[in-house]
Amino acid sequence: MKKSVALLAAGLLGLGVVASPAVFSAPATQAVPDIPFQRFTLPNGLTVVVHEDHKAPVVAVSIWYHVGSGDEPAKKTGFAHLFEHLMFSGSENHKGTYFTPFELAGATDQNGTTWFDRTNYFETVPTTALDMALWMESDRMGHLLGAIGQKELDTQRGVVQNEKRQGENRPYGRTDENILLNTYPANHPYHHDTIGSMADLDAASLADVKQWFHDYYGAANTTLVLAGDITPAQARAKAEEYFGDIPAGPPVPRQQPWITPLTKSTRGVQHDHVPQTRIIRTWVVPQLGTDDAVQLDLASTVLGSGKTSRLYQRLVYKDNLADDVSVTIAPFALASQFQLTVDVKDGVDPAKVEAAVADEWKRFLADGPTADELERAKVGSRAGFIRGLEKVGGFAGKAVILAEGQVYRGDPAAYKKDFARMEAATPASVKAAADKWTSKGDYTLTVLPAGKDFDPAVEDKAVVGLGDAPGRPKAVMPQAKTYTVDKSTVDRAKGVPEVNTFPDLSFPKVQRGKLKNGIEVVLAERHTIPVTLVNLQFDAGFAADQGRKLGTASFTAALMNESTKSLDSVEVAQRKQRLGASLGMGCGMDACSAGLDALNSELKPSLELLADVVRNPAFSSADIERVRGQWLAGIAQEKSQPVGLALRTLPPLLYGKDHAYGIPATGTGTEASIKSLTAADLANFQKDFFRPDNVRILVTGDTTLAAIIPQLDAVFGDWKAPTSAIPKRNLAHVAPQSKPRVYLINRPDAPQSLILAGLLAPSSKAADYIDLDVANGAFGGSFTSRLNMNLREDKRWAYGAGSFMRDTIGQRPFLMYAPVQTDKTAESAAEIQKEVEAVVGSKPLTQAEIDKIKASNVRSLPGSFETSNAVLGALTEIVRYGRPDDYVQTLKAKTDAVSQAAAEKAIREVIVPKALTWVIVGDFRQIEKPVRALNLGEVHVIDADGNPVK
Repeated sequence: MKKSVALLAAGLLGLGVVASPAVFSAPATQAVPDIPFQRFTLPNGLTVVVHEDHKAPVVAVSIWYHVGSGDEPAKKTGFAHLFEHLMFSGSENHKGTYFTPFELAGATDQNGTTWFDRTNYFETVPTTALDMALWMESDRMGHLLGAIGQKELDTQRGVVQNEKRQGENRPYGRTDENILLNTYPANHPYHHDTIGSMADLDAASLADVKQWFHDYYGAANTTLVLAGDITPAQARAKAEEYFGDIPAGPPVPRQQPWITPLTKSTRGVQHDHVPQTRIIRTWVVPQLGTDDAVQLDLASTVLGSGKTSRLYQRLVYKDNLADDVSVTIAPFALASQFQLTVDVKDGVDPAKVEAAVADEWKRFLADGPTADELERAKVGSRAGFIRGLEKVGGFAGKAVILAEGQVYRGDPAAYKKDFARMEAATPASVKAAADKWTSKGDYTLTVLPAGKDFDPAVEDKAVVGLGDAPGRPKAVMPQAKTYTVDKSTVDRAKGVPEVNTFPDLSFPKVQRGKLKNGIEVVLAERHTIPVTLVNLQFDAGFAADQGRKLGTASFTAALMNESTKSLDSVEVAQRKQRLGASLGMGCGMDACSAGLDALNSELKPSLELLADVVRNPAFSSADIERVRGQWLAGIAQEKSQPVGLALRTLPPLLYGKDHAYGIPATGTGTEASIKSLTAADLANFQKDFFRPDNVRILVTGDTTLAAIIPQLDAVFGDWKAPTSAIPKRNLAHVAPQSKPRVYLINRPDAPQSLILAGLLAPSSKAADYIDLDVANGAFGGSFTSRLNMNLREDKRWAYGAGSFMRDTIGQRPFLMYAPVQTDKTAESAAEIQKEVEAVVGSKPLTQAEIDKIKASNVRSLPGSFETSNAVLGALTEIVRYGRPDDYVQTLKAKTDAVSQAAAEKAIREVIVPKALTWVIVGDFRQIEKPVRALNLGEVHVIDADGNPVK
């Protein structure tokens, strides 16, 4: 997703944008958003920022330590991230995994992350669980080292190393390390990646752990943000109570901004098991909080954000050289990266792509953006602000913006400065910044499919890492201050504060109405921000491919996103940008949908555009051929990814090829089917399924039934259904397999194996749906579940393992997964088999395990519907699976009623050890013999299409 200016203030990739809802009334407003806050500092130096938001009975707790991988000394790479993991191992007054009290309290959005410049920990808890959360955070801040021994260090070292393997096992997963090595000098804090090297992780000692904690995890190096259902007075009292006695810690030297642009253009080549060539070109540019960073963010939008951008138009539409292209800026505290990424179309010479990029870039540097391009970029950022207003915490939310402003720039409202800079930007200012920073040195990395040669005329000698650079700014020691600590008022010997009361769930009443032509409208009002979400649910989905060419449903929806009979593909995209609207069509297993997320000020034209897309697709030959090429490249990408391979091959094995679900679970079809699709195929699918007698319209947001019905009638009320019948799908019941089967897929040189084991569960409409959900939570569906605690925390063979079900109208797939280190593939499969046999045999789920999941599920409900999108998701479940309108309101009572016997019965009906179908993706040379020796079942070797390999 394209970043907005607020992300420049945030400095995190992939995070959302937040602001105050009172500011906005139209996308073109120039007002700077406001997140009201109060800030204070405890005597020990801890900075506390508080934001009130009482719309839901939850509080986001976000705690930021001003230390990251950029602070690591030589030979200690990856240590900041390793220590983040250790912080979840328990503390002196709470032994065992950190997650247990939070699961019992119904916490949501809980995690921790490490980046170049910071390490953060966060959770959103029911208001009544705030004391528990603060006790836990303060206990690990002030009382950690007594709980960390060699066992805990070895456990988390193993987990982190498997996280590194998992990242490297993805296509293009090794590029970041290469790029950092060749864009920042050896003495720059960003020269190495955050996860570090295997050798340095192996060398980390217990003494290193204790020294790191002592040096960086003091109160004076920490910011605590509390956002949500809390007042500043309450926040101050609780911060003093739980954190006031924690020592300030030693002064921490502050790394200073150091922008080190390359003086000349260099390049490197990397080979990987990837389906197509990728070109990544990187510039070093100014840090977040600078005017040039804001200007470059706008430039990146114009150059390479979506279909309307300069490079997409040139490389994808006009010259047909690439399947995708993007330009982004990754803003950090000391310097930033400006990056171009191009996926080269199969068979195209990368030199031609680079020449086209150079030509287009030169034109942009000469002329700058047009006024229209710049305004569309600004509208997108403004709309992003509005859509981020509902969230208080998590990976994105008001807590994130306030924390990063304080940590990086000493001002929780620092994002306002960037917003104002964006509004003041002109074509000339954007042109000047782009010319200053992207017209000189850069590093181009070309990633080639394994075995493919590179044209010597293009390839220069690969750079293998830059040496030290002179002029590095000295770290600045903070001004000397005298800190004091309060006498503790918390008796930690009593343990974690109990959470005995919980807030009630607040969910809007479901309302129903009809359009003039009978289309049903289902509404849940949500008056928090001036946005309305409209979703057309068509009874179709991947399963509707049955009897047609595989991939027809998804491909038809994708083409309907392109052009209409009156607007070409670019005009549709530009119109969405000008309206600040998010609009698109897509399919899942049982349904296809057309969704609109519109600003209320632009709702009428946004609905008109939605109706045009749904009712009048053009299916133009030019669009079909362009998307076809991208689609085939996407299938090739799926086949290069372990998860993609498994999800393509397992469903036909589980359901059989005559079942509507016996198709690749991605819905993308096969190369042969996609190559053969015609405009007539797409038009026929649209006629058969995208029709007014096969749709229900779901609405949530800032509207009422009386207001929205006339607006929907204006664009859909005259829509007439064809006389033909809606096609049926084969969702016949599939009996369990009579014996276990194992399918191996070779992925040479893979550092990890992916294990996926499948069974079939009852429909999402089944009466025991909640019983099975609770049982699965204990078996493999939560962090503290049996599968994850075994393979991640005990054995240290996986970064994560578990089980999940995909909601479907027919039988659901029940899948157990574990990405594991290659040399432990067979052992991991054996552990999964052991857990499968135990849960339905000698070790059934206990009352305590069931009660833990029930408590977590029930108590997380008040925080689960904070956003309109979450409410829309609940409406979708109600409509698709025929649940009562008060389904959400009854979830607490229904979950509380689940007994141990009911949960055990539900999981016994699903987990049949002899019916398991295994798909294992890994390096055949290393895993074949050990897997065969397990005797899990008859072993078959298949290719990426599921065909036998001799």
